[in-house]
Amino acid sequence: MGKETGFLEFKRTDNIDVLPQDRIKNFDEFHKALDTDSRRKQAARCMNCGVPFCQSAMNLSGMVTGCPLHNLIPEWNDEIYKGHDKHAFNRLHKTSNFPEFTGRVCPALCEKACINSQNGDAVTVHDNELYLVETAFKNGYIKPEVPSIRSGKKVAVVGSGPSGLAVADELNHRGHIVEVYEREDEIGGLLMYGIPNMKLDKSVIKRRRKLMEDEGIVFHTNTNIVAGEKANELLNSFDAVVLCCGSKKARSLPIADPEKVKGVYNAVDFLTQTTKALMKADSTSVEALEKQGGFISAKGKNVVIVGGGDTGNDCIATSIRHGAKSVTALEMMPNPPKERTDKNPWPEWPKVLKTDYGHQEAIYLYGKDPREYETTVKTIAVDKKGNIKQIETVKVTFRDGKLVEVPNSEKTIKCEMLLIAAGFVGCEDYTAEAFSVRRSQRGTVLTADDSYHVAGSKIFCAGDMHRGQSLVVWAIAEGRACAREVDEYLMGYSNL
Repeated sequence: MGKETGFLEFKRTDNIDVLPQDRIKNFDEFHKALDTDSRRKQAARCMNCGVPFCQSAMNLSGMVTGCPLHNLIPEWNDEIYKGHDKHAFNRLHKTSNFPEFTGRVCPALCEKACINSQNGDAVTVHDNELYLVETAFKNGYIKPEVPSIRSGKKVAVVGSGPSGLAVADELNHRGHIVEVYEREDEIGGLLMYGIPNMKLDKSVIKRRRKLMEDEGIVFHTNTNIVAGEKANELLNSFDAVVLCCGSKKARSLPIADPEKVKGVYNAVDFLTQTTKALMKADSTSVEALEKQGGFISAKGKNVVIVGGGDTGNDCIATSIRHGAKSVTALEMMPNPPKERTDKNPWPEWPKVLKTDYGHQEAIYLYGKDPREYETTVKTIAVDKKGNIKQIETVKVTFRDGKLVEVPNSEKTIKCEMLLIAAGFVGCEDYTAEAFSVRRSQRGTVLTADDSYHVAGSKIFCAGDMHRGQSLVVWAIAEGRACAREVDEYLMGYSNL
């Protein structure tokens, strides 16, 4: 696979990033592709390792390493190296419905399992994947594939995030009639309104929607299934209903009435408003967004973000583009090491420090890393009008598995905007209640063991609503697996 000596001859070269001082002036995607010759050299680094952990999705020490979609990575890397881009894309598309999404936003579990990363730098699997799908669109390899025969079976998919789109795509190509219901004005779920434009340009989602519509899928936007009557209408009109509504109930802070304080927002609400305003603006520049208005603005404010995951990082980058006076990110966990420890060997997921694009931009703009580890919010102070003006933080540590405060570690920080990016605790109540489905203690919909089927019904569930908050790649994998089960339910067998 690839060139036998490629990993020795060629060094890893990532897609080129626009410099922080330039990219913070707009909301454009900032990863610039390598030229074709350089891409082939990167693919040549994929060695014939014999056991490709990159496509394994193995659970090691409680964390998954390798691709959940089991992408045939060595095969299509070999085809890229040899210049067979169409064949390479066909191998990629065999296991991945939307590589244009994962090629932009996936944290590349595949690369963490690449054997080259054991004693050097992993193959640029993530960038190679994006190259393939964008080349496929550019050269017309991707065309509408309308099923020649329809089964007559009708499936309703509630929610159009990555899992819902994967379910719809698979079942439509199988020949079933698929309609997707989305409460927002655009499809995509968190792909559209939870991930900023600079990571995933919204034209990419609209391009995929057009393709799926041309293939026969019907999207109903601005349609929220909020009550039992609406749910029953779907259950009576369709042969199967698949719930893919995500895990959107945000985790709150353990402080008194934060929702009553002006200036405290859930991270996704903050990001959503920026994206919606940007989609109405004349361009993707910071000036155009500000001129458009109508969004929660961080301009001139001392911003504090609670939560150190991808969403917290996106909030940092978005706040910077708004023109925040300062940005501080609070993380409850300890600062991870820069290199793997002996207790975290390859091919386990590397528990090491990751400095993402938002952190890089904050370091450039403010002169320091915005993250404060082992820290959380203890109290909030407001002015006479109820606006947040400062917070008191406290150091925390884990003792006997419990989070406890460190005595005399309190610190006061100026804060006119507090963004909560502390994760999610399950699906929203009204969706589960409308369909009368039971939930676990984690807020996920209960299905039969090792199944996506809600026992005794025509209801199925996939994605974050089924497994809890996770990655886009896992949502797509869930959608594909669920679609197979729905197909078997409808037809008595499945060739998906």
